[in-house]
Amino acid sequence: MIAGVLHGKEDLRLERTPVPSIGPADILVRVRAALTCGTDLKVYLRGHHAKMITLPSPLGHELAGDIVEAGAAVRRFEVGDRIVAANSAPCHKCFHCRRDEKNLCENLLFVNGAFAEFIRIPGRVVESNTHRLPNHVDYREAALSEPLACVLNGIDETGVRPGDTVTVIGLGPIGLMFVRVAKIAGARVIAVGRRQEQLDRAEHLGAEGLIESRRGYDPSDEVRRCTEGGRGSDAVIEAVGSPHAWRQAVSMCRPGGKVNFFGGCPRDTVVCLDTGRLHYASLELRATFHHTPRHILESLELIARGDIMPTDFIGAEAPLSDIASIFRRLAVRSGRLKTAVLPGE
Repeated sequence: MIAGVLHGKEDLRLERTPVPSIGPADILVRVRAALTCGTDLKVYLRGHHAKMITLPSPLGHELAGDIVEAGAAVRRFEVGDRIVAANSAPCHKCFHCRRDEKNLCENLLFVNGAFAEFIRIPGRVVESNTHRLPNHVDYREAALSEPLACVLNGIDETGVRPGDTVTVIGLGPIGLMFVRVAKIAGARVIAVGRRQEQLDRAEHLGAEGLIESRRGYDPSDEVRRCTEGGRGSDAVIEAVGSPHAWRQAVSMCRPGGKVNFFGGCPRDTVVCLDTGRLHYASLELRATFHHTPRHILESLELIARGDIMPTDFIGAEAPLSDIASIFRRLAVRSGRLKTAVLPGE
């Protein structure tokens, strides 16, 4: 089969590799659609990810496709099923799983290799994080379930409530999903982005406040002016992954409010925050990592109901043969909408 294999920093090659063999509890999936992701881009640019891959490694983790082979122990699915599979599964037994913190599972099993004609889905993922597609949901739509599940987890952990004012910093695909999900949750949304096209998309998805964040400009005062009494937002979600944006998020939040540092900064980054503001404004700070099986199912349901329209977050389609050039373009300008990679094209 043909697959996109990462060999190192910015070294993604289209190669012929063996079709994966499966065990008794596994399934083999013909990939029909795989989406590009900001995490994939970070791995591509840095050439590593301690939790997810060991080089050389097939890349890609947002996928949907058809089951072409099922192990003898598989009971929930059969050959021919249209499915979406998450990129991980918890063990359900460790310290964090027992406390319903499955995104922090100490034995979290990751799956990579979606930019390929076929992928093996291991038994643990088959059992707890794989779902049949409703007939009206296509593969590209279903593949959005994984990143959307991360956003749903972030909204839950931030405690967004109807009537809250929520500011989202960063309007790449993840930030735009936060805009839409916060709107669905009944919040008033302020969107902060660098490009007009991003702000236009945020408005389309329900943002009421639109603030351009130019290079060298701190939009914190402008955000606060858009809130009741100029106090700041009830919740601020940072979806950029930079120390500068983390500091801005704190300054945009009202006393007693919540900040979610959702965007992951580069490894070993240290961020200095105003301790006086944290203490006397009684701010709640947290960060959210990954998703849980519950959020994967909820995200597929949102897509199936039409509450989330994947076309709002997917900007292009391309054959698998273009995978290297796709990532070269993303490296030049991150924050683009997702590309649906179609191995059968």
